[in-house]
Amino acid sequence: MALNIADLFEHAVDAAPDKPAVKVGQRTITYAELETESNKLAHFLASRGIGTGDHVGLYAKNSIEHVIALLAILKVRAVAINVNYRYVAGELDYIFDNADLKGVVHDRVYSDLVAEVSPKHDKLQTFVVLPDPIEPDDQSDFSSYGGVLLADAVADQSDARDFGERSPDDIHIIYTGGTTGYPKGVMWRHEDFWRVLGGGIDFMTGEPLEEYDQSKKATEDGLVTFPLSPLMHGGAQASLLMHLFAGQLTILEPKFDPVRTWQIIDENQAHMMFMTGDAMARPLIEAYEESQGTDRPFSGQSLFAIASSAAIFSKAVKERWMAAFPNAVFTDSIGSSETGFQGTGLQDASALSTDGPVVSIGANTAVISDEGHVLDPVADVGKVGRTARAGNVPVGYYKDPEKSARTFYEIDGVRYSVPGDYARIEEGNRITLLGRGSNCVNTGGEKVYPEEVEMAIKAHPAVYDVLVVGLPDEKYGQTVAAVVQPREGQKVELEELRTFLRKELSGYKLPRVLTLVDEIPRNATGKAQYPAAKEMAISAQQAGTAQTATSGVTA
Repeated sequence: MALNIADLFEHAVDAAPDKPAVKVGQRTITYAELETESNKLAHFLASRGIGTGDHVGLYAKNSIEHVIALLAILKVRAVAINVNYRYVAGELDYIFDNADLKGVVHDRVYSDLVAEVSPKHDKLQTFVVLPDPIEPDDQSDFSSYGGVLLADAVADQSDARDFGERSPDDIHIIYTGGTTGYPKGVMWRHEDFWRVLGGGIDFMTGEPLEEYDQSKKATEDGLVTFPLSPLMHGGAQASLLMHLFAGQLTILEPKFDPVRTWQIIDENQAHMMFMTGDAMARPLIEAYEESQGTDRPFSGQSLFAIASSAAIFSKAVKERWMAAFPNAVFTDSIGSSETGFQGTGLQDASALSTDGPVVSIGANTAVISDEGHVLDPVADVGKVGRTARAGNVPVGYYKDPEKSARTFYEIDGVRYSVPGDYARIEEGNRITLLGRGSNCVNTGGEKVYPEEVEMAIKAHPAVYDVLVVGLPDEKYGQTVAAVVQPREGQKVELEELRTFLRKELSGYKLPRVLTLVDEIPRNATGKAQYPAAKEMAISAQQAGTAQTATSGVTA
């Protein structure tokens, strides 16, 4: 058994070559066509010396070309590195260096940034340029660093599947935010990734699948699935791969638009939709409700499964969805790039929680006390600890043995992944997810780590000290708030600060609320007192003394 991601995709190709695989806009590609195009690009990469274990950045929005590139990288046993397309030059420079990239596949619209950053990285010699799915007529120049258009790269390449044997021990990396705010590469064996993120375990029963179990289903009538998040995030990538393994059709969009989403659902009679909490759920249900009073109301009744993960799907918004779609099944799922799937909960309209997602504990999921003991799901009901997973867990973080040792370790001879999400044990083998214990701010599905934002703010000449916290936000779940102690005699204005920070931080990381204080709360040793800072920010909001941004969270 190979149990390699590329092999699992090829099994589906062999089972159902003529079935549609991916659709973007009005363009659909079949499994056979996806195989042909990814084989050609794989041969091009191999001709450039890229092979087993080499790292290739994938810096692109959702598109059919993105999927082709991902599969091509996997086919030559290289490692696809997901790059956030919102990154500015400094962030891009960090990940190019940290991930030791040998190649980059990127949308053409990002050519100027690649041209600015790539000369600093000697290993980086191969560049494949994709047509931008939103700006197809973009003519950005990529000649300075030797970029090659995708069409030219594959023009004379073989479409044969002749790549040799692969291994379940090949490494697949998902970059995620670290507790210091810097992205960290989570290293998975291919088999382990498949088991916990690619459908290699039955999510409801915990039973492991055999190698061909998914591809056997490819000959049956398939589902139409619609993950709304960008493929640059591990959850969306895993969703895509899981459905490719089973011969299903995945619809992708390069940009989230609520009205467009409902049009796509109705046009394609989509069965399953995956979204990121209120950041997507709220504008979607508002667009749906607004349409009901028009002469062309959206239906959406083809949806029988509506799933949310990675961000808060609040009780009030859920209730509106459940009223509009009484026959659909709603699920909250929990997990992370470090654990994979940890549990799912079928949502009952009569028993929605305001604390956080309530889910049934998945196979190999545990809750670890702060003292390092595994809590009993029966005897320890009501206790709070960190969620953990045993069994198929990552190898560690790429080039970070210290953080790996803090996150992946043994308890009583069992190796666990313990990334730091807190949960409370409930009756009936369930848990309520309470959130990341490291002060992570989750805004619109994007994780923002305070330390990174604080360091950037401290570079401002008028700032003496700062703490960054998350405040509740109806639209985005949380909003980034800065509590700032100005230098003596200096003034700090929020909009000017945001302009200053744009050189270093992506738009979603910029503070939208600013509270000025005489002194930052710290203890005698200088340790930050985040709860006190949050109280200051909330009090300032209530008193009307906080400054609030006029532009959007992703501006």
